[in-house]
Amino acid sequence: MFALLAISGSQGWSLTKNTALVVLVLLWLATAYWTFKDARRRIADPWLIGVATLVGLVPPFLGPVIYMFFRPPEYLQDARERELEIKAMEERIAQLDQRCPVCRARVEPTYLVCPVCTTRLKQACVSCGQPLESLWQVCPHCATPVTPALPLLEDLTTRERERAPRTKAGD
Repeated sequence: MFALLAISGSQGWSLTKNTALVVLVLLWLATAYWTFKDARRRIADPWLIGVATLVGLVPPFLGPVIYMFFRPPEYLQDARERELEIKAMEERIAQLDQRCPVCRARVEPTYLVCPVCTTRLKQACVSCGQPLESLWQVCPHCATPVTPALPLLEDLTTRERERAPRTKAGD
């Protein structure tokens, strides 16, 4: 008993008590900083990040526990990656399940014409006959430049002008 009284009155006890207090304050600030860093990874709104940080600060040592109960279950980066993966899977499925835009019959990627309703699906390459996508500028199979499937109105009028003198000269 006398040993306890002697220790409590000494400078060693005061130093130990102050050191423990500094360690507790540093631990409290570290948990608040962890709450801030975790909230930045999980929450997009800056105001909510600030509120989460205050919740991590105000009830010391209890705030981060409260934050952990209410925080979003996943990181923003993980949610973005999941959305991109879902979009990529949907695009792959859409490519596998191609349908005619008119009759909705299934068509293969190599079809030029729908076998059910005879709707023109793709243009064929003039050189190798392979199907071409509508945005392609050159055939990827034989490197032949692709001419537009439907000429513009201006192109038609210039072609008609070019042909008109030739027919008169040929008569």
